[in-house]
Amino acid sequence: MNMEFDEIRPYHDEELPQIYEELIADPAFQQVASAVFPEVPFEALAQKMRTCKTKLEFQKAFCYTILKRFARDTTQGVTLDLTAQTDKTSAYTYISNHRDIILDSGFLSVELIDKGMDTVEIAIGDNLLIYPWIKKFVRVNKSFIVQRALTMRQMLESSGRMSRYMHHTIKDKNQSIWIAQREGRAKDSNDRTQESVLKMLAMGGEGDIIDRLIEMNILPLAISYEYDPCDYLKAQEFQLKRDIPDYKKTQEDDLKNMQTGLFGPKGRVHFQVASCINEELEKLDRSLSKPELFSQISALIDRRIHANYRMYPGNYIAHDYLSGTQAFAGHYTAEEKKHFTDYIDQQLARIELPNKDLPFLREKMLLMYANPLTNYLATRTDNPK
Repeated sequence: MNMEFDEIRPYHDEELPQIYEELIADPAFQQVASAVFPEVPFEALAQKMRTCKTKLEFQKAFCYTILKRFARDTTQGVTLDLTAQTDKTSAYTYISNHRDIILDSGFLSVELIDKGMDTVEIAIGDNLLIYPWIKKFVRVNKSFIVQRALTMRQMLESSGRMSRYMHHTIKDKNQSIWIAQREGRAKDSNDRTQESVLKMLAMGGEGDIIDRLIEMNILPLAISYEYDPCDYLKAQEFQLKRDIPDYKKTQEDDLKNMQTGLFGPKGRVHFQVASCINEELEKLDRSLSKPELFSQISALIDRRIHANYRMYPGNYIAHDYLSGTQAFAGHYTAEEKKHFTDYIDQQLARIELPNKDLPFLREKMLLMYANPLTNYLATRTDNPK
């Protein structure tokens, strides 16, 4: 087994018994597990963990149950359409827009299990691994670690290793992967693939840039939440960044975003898989400069994601508010409009800032709901496959 990946990869199944014991002995993990499963004595949970021989068994025994509960309690239904994924046996790299820190990949894996498929390995930033037990838990849960806050040289080394690991995972393990199209969530929901993500993917593998990306079997994935529970926190962050030039989020902020995203109401949630981009990659001019090539590939992924959003009344209402028109009035009722505007008012009331700039904050929140529609409409003039 390649030891190069030991620091970042998920645990091998044979390592699980030792990690289970470390988690079971950790008071912080005990506290969280008991809060999540209050009806089950912790010793019974520990015994159940010990019976899970593989990461997938662990996911089905614990994570699946927890995520199903979140879906039941905080959404009006989670759906996944895999029609465009014609081959269900190959391994793919799902590249998606990023709405929720935990649930984007979590709900995807749950829906895949419900369709009789394997779960995905998940790319997760080490900035979220705030406590030792979290780092162990996510690696049991098929996550691999994206290292952040490195020097330029360390970043190059780390990106190269992660790319080689991802190529190994797709090609040798036949294991699908989920990765966000950018580092962190798009605070304004104007989803764009960062070229740095594609450059990282093209560091591993064989051949030229096109060959290396074809090896990754990239499937763009559009994630549409009817409501984003963190919308008011994102709006608040926009004002803080505007007013405080060197503003930086704290670990406490990350925790609050995770907690709000998990427990807040999300309305309807839909995952739409677009077709694999390999055919389009083959058609690209390989003599193009690297910057032009990466620019074209990121635009290709963006079009696939934008064309596959699912629109909800709030997207149309927000767009009409910002444009000062009734262009999309046929897409929502008066009742839906009142419900959405009341929702925005309630979320704005949750923002705690001493110098609250309400017009600015309202515009930022409306943009979060209008931008997916703006981007979707732009694909209508294109080939929206």
